[in-house]
Amino acid sequence: MSEQRLQAATQSAFRGRIGVATVDITPPVGIYARNWGAAKHDVADSIHRRLTLNALVLYSEDSDQPLIFLDADLGWWRSLVMFNRFQSRLLQELGLTETDLIFGLSHTHATPPLTDPDPDLPDSESLADYLEMVYQACVVVVNAARENVSEAVLEWKTGQCQLASMRDLPDPSTETDRIICGWNPEEPADDTLVIGRVTDVDGNLKAVIVNYACHPTTMAWENTAISPDYPGAMRDTISEALGVPALFMQGASGDLSPRYQYVGDTEVADRHGRQLAYAALATLEDMEPVGTCLEYQGVMESGAPLAVWRHAEVKPSGLLKALKSKVTLPLKDWPSAEELELQRQACTDRALEERLRRRRNIRRGIGDGETLAVPIWVWRMGETILVGSPTEAYSILQKELRRRFPERTIVCLNLINGTTGYLAPAELYDLDLYQVWQTPFERGGLEIMIDGMADAIEQITEV
Repeated sequence: MSEQRLQAATQSAFRGRIGVATVDITPPVGIYARNWGAAKHDVADSIHRRLTLNALVLYSEDSDQPLIFLDADLGWWRSLVMFNRFQSRLLQELGLTETDLIFGLSHTHATPPLTDPDPDLPDSESLADYLEMVYQACVVVVNAARENVSEAVLEWKTGQCQLASMRDLPDPSTETDRIICGWNPEEPADDTLVIGRVTDVDGNLKAVIVNYACHPTTMAWENTAISPDYPGAMRDTISEALGVPALFMQGASGDLSPRYQYVGDTEVADRHGRQLAYAALATLEDMEPVGTCLEYQGVMESGAPLAVWRHAEVKPSGLLKALKSKVTLPLKDWPSAEELELQRQACTDRALEERLRRRRNIRRGIGDGETLAVPIWVWRMGETILVGSPTEAYSILQKELRRRFPERTIVCLNLINGTTGYLAPAELYDLDLYQVWQTPFERGGLEIMIDGMADAIEQITEV
């Protein structure tokens, strides 16, 4: 091993002007909040934990145009048309371009759906008022984060957490190729946890960022409360321990979820959240002091020849770049939105009717073409790369990108800036699998997306 290698930094860092802010977006009790086909209720009757909307604002030292990440305790956008309308208004209000803003969702399944009011949904007229409240909260939290911007350092460290499990299980009750959605104890899950630490120039902690891939599906059809699922307790546990906000970035979790899930007991979600928080806190404790790395100093001869390492100052990078690109994916030959709506109206099964409603909403958003140009966002913060799309990609996406770019910290995001559908590996399209029949994307979409993201990362890392 060369001397130069032994002087390498152990974590990646960006220095610029950084601001963080948090607001409450908890809806009122009584709002429409059905997200499960098996649910017998339509409206929420209590609050488990508050929902939060968090803003991270990044400026390079020589620019007045920020990059803004919004992190919301919300589920998924039921229509791209609806999100595009929301996004357009927000960009105009904040004076941003599409490249500058990422709206991320925690993907909890226990909040009001992000959808327009529907006369077929009980009490859904409250959804328009709630969405407007979320919009106004976006404006407030971004302005608050801009106001508290200061010189700071954002450093990243990779750890592990055992919360996520593989959730594609061959149905043990049949001899068919049916795959059911739940814990498969025979398949290992991606346990990668990426932590961001924001500190001011004096070393005072300002915020923690948790990037982890795991579906928040703890709270399911028996739950009647508004709940952030496990990200809620994760945020609160970290904030109580450190006195700073905790932001969440949902990773490529299309095939990942807690092994114990689908319950109505909120304590289970809290336990999951504490598990992730403790793993995050352990990773934070494993980080070097702000702006330093361990540097090899030489040998001290003792009872044994001892390798001596000491902390040395590292100058964080001030490089901040953003890129919005598109990856064209093939679409399935689905019925039109009008045909799907007719099927839904004729359906008498509550669970199947919910599936048809979701498929109709997806079809309305993607249109009737044979392909869809799916946007991707790539941000470079020093040597760290943040990359994501509005899809729900399988975890192989983040594993493959990290394999292709081992010298960089890769932060992967699902469900940003809208919602389209799952991206599952091509070989799974021969199976009876929810993520395959739910998605509008044809076989090969995941592999095309991986290559497209890799190309975009290559582009943004060119010196």
